[in-house]
This record gives sequence, C-alpha cells and structure tokens, in this order.
Amino acid sequence: MKALLLSLVLLPLAALAQTPTIEISGANFRPLPVAVPAPLAQSEGAKEKANTFDAAFTFDLSASGILQVLDRKSFTADPKEGMAAGTITFSRWADVGAEALVKVSLADDAGTLRGELRLFNVGTGREDLKVTKDAPASNPSLLAHRLADALYRHFTREPSPFLSRITYVRKAGNNRDIAVADWDGGNPVVLTKGGINILPSLSNDGTQVTYTSYRKNRPDLYVQRPGGEAKMVVSDGQMITGGAFSPDGKRLAYSQAEGESAQIYVANADGSGAKAITDTPYGLNTSPSWSPDGKRIAFVSNRGGSPQIYIMGADGSGVRRLTFQGNYNQTPDWSPRGDLIVFTARDERNAFDLFTVNVETGKVTRMTQDQGNNEEPAFSPNGRLILFTSTRAGGTQLFVMTADGNNQLPLRAEKGTLLTPDWAPLADAQ
Repeated sequence: MKALLLSLVLLPLAALAQTPTIEISGANFRPLPVAVPAPLAQSEGAKEKANTFDAAFTFDLSASGILQVLDRKSFTADPKEGMAAGTITFSRWADVGAEALVKVSLADDAGTLRGELRLFNVGTGREDLKVTKDAPASNPSLLAHRLADALYRHFTREPSPFLSRITYVRKAGNNRDIAVADWDGGNPVVLTKGGINILPSLSNDGTQVTYTSYRKNRPDLYVQRPGGEAKMVVSDGQMITGGAFSPDGKRLAYSQAEGESAQIYVANADGSGAKAITDTPYGLNTSPSWSPDGKRIAFVSNRGGSPQIYIMGADGSGVRRLTFQGNYNQTPDWSPRGDLIVFTARDERNAFDLFTVNVETGKVTRMTQDQGNNEEPAFSPNGRLILFTSTRAGGTQLFVMTADGNNQLPLRAEKGTLLTPDWAPLADAQ
C-alpha cells in the first residue's frame, strides 16, 4: 500500500518564514512526532471536563494522518511543567523523540470552557503557535475539535475535518435508526424513532439528512433536519434508495426501482421536477454520488453484466465505465478533491474491501485487505480521510483512515452495529 507522502517545507512569506508547513504530498513523507501531555486544568470545573476534552483532542490529532502522537508512558518531563517556554525542559521532550510539543490549559467561567493551546518547536524551544478557543462547558469535545482544527490549519493551511458531521444507521433489534454525530462519533443525535430507516446522506452544509424510510410501509425518500420533523419528498415507483444532495444542496439524486429495472433520477431538493437520467430497461442503476462541482454523477450499474462503477453528466450524458476489475463493485463516493472515487469491491475470496479509482486514468488502488469486511466508504469534507464500516473487531463498526489507506482507527462512536456512514462539513464560526 502506497505510503502517505508528507514533507516539511518553509513558506516563502516573511510572516511565515519560520513556520513549518506539513504538505500532504511529496517524496519525504513522515508524520511529525509530537508530544501531547494531558491538559492542565486551572479550576475544579475544568478538571471535571479534562478527560472528555483530552479523549476527543488526542483522537483528532492521532487520526489526522499528519502527526505521530507519542505514547505518554514514555514521557519523562514533570507533568506539572508550565505552559510558558521558560518553564519547559525541552531536552526531556527531545529525549522521547518529540519534534513538536503541544500544551493545553483549560479554565471554565460562567458556563464556558476555555482552552489555550501552545505549540513549541522542541529543537529550538520556539513557540510557533498560541491560540485560545472556547465552547459551552457542557460540550468539552467541541472545544477539543476547535483547538485541533486550529493546529491542523497551522500545519497544513487547509481546513481540518474535525468540525464536520457524520450520519449513519444504528441497528437496534429489528429497527434501523438514523443518527447524526460529531466527526469522531461523539455527541450522537438520533433522528428517527424506530422502524426501518436506511441509507442516510448529509447535505453539504450538514443541516439536512435524506434517507429511505419504510414508515408508511413502503420505501420512500425523506429529508429531515436534526431536531425537526421528517418530510417525505419522493414516493414513486417500487423503491427509492440512495438519496444524495448535490453540492449546492438544490438537487437530489436517487435511484428509483420500477419493474425489473432501477434508474437514476435528479429532482429539486423538495422532490419536485424529477427526471430520469438513465434509461436501461432491464438494468439496475443505483448509488449516485455527485462530483464536487455538481456537474457529474458516479453510480453503480449492471448494464455490462455485473455491478461496476460508472460516471456521467448530471443530465445523464457522456456515460463512461470506470471499473473493469472484479465482478461486484458498489457504493461509490466522489472525493471532494475531484480526482478519486472510493468504492467497495468483493474480491476473489468473497471478502469486501475498499479501493479507489482515479477518475481520469482509471488506476485502481487497494485501501484495505485481510481485516474483515470493509464497506460503505465516505470521504471527509477535505478529502484527506475516509470513513467506512469494518467487521475486523467484531460486529460492524465505524473506522477512519487516511485517503491512501494508512492509519486505520476505530471511531469513538457508540457501541453497536453501525452502518452506511456519510460525511459532510459543518460551518463553525470559531
């Protein structure tokens, strides 16, 4: 498996002349070794929130793929060491292999949790970043994601996925419910209340979910905001599945089954103006996924004899087959960067694994192997990570990995059988 490439370069701007930027491409990749001691709590209230903050913060940094978070068991520095450079014995951090040191202090005041983050270059002792963020004291994970995002932006000059949202199906007995959670699975909110609800997809602003529900004893397409009521938007044919918002949120693509075929439709976001954009009388066309510019759609079709990944214009023009290897390829998701589509394939051993295909060259790259069944991939909003389900640890859980298949980790999500995830940005003012 190709290793993620990452190098350290110096930006040419004078103001950034001494700030190392992690470029997630290049020939000299290695994650930056970073020491992240436990946060320093400045009050009893902050102390009560520190563990929750710490779990979310260290997971963000560990899963980012750009940092190697060092094991705290190796630390030899005084755990009561201060936040200022003059109070830090940098040689102790260098001894454990750290090239960067991240220190966080927490304080609470009138229902607000405030965190101060400082980033140091261990080799020079220089303070490279100092930033303060706050969040409601009831949500220490949000503060963790905001500080982790600030650190990610400092290193990469691009947004992190840490302030985004995911949706997934939670299986409970015979029920399938739709949940929306923080990107790491924290703070889950269940939208539906029993019954069969499947295949959720988030709008790009993270405020709406579309999904198929049997609440009226037939599989129709619904749209719902967290905390709001479900609204049925499409109820045609025998089955509506695979709803997906266009990037601008103004259109929905979905698959509508009728008789012996299923066709891809595009409609307005309220379900009006629906139009079929495929026409294969005895073929199945399913699982639409929009390109980041909204001009093309990837989908699955068996028109060639087996389920394969195809792309076409958003009006159905210019259909082109992308995958030719294997005989069962499904669940495409188009990268926000536009170059790759990740999909699930059943291999020669009847195991399900994840692959990417380059949209222009058709080059297929394997992401997972020999670790249970791995399915239902979804790119992060910045295209750097992939969310997926895996049976490798028993049951079906949510995992995340870098976009080249490295650093595969289970999410901090709730326990249980979790299925068909999707991922979308969420605007955050901080």
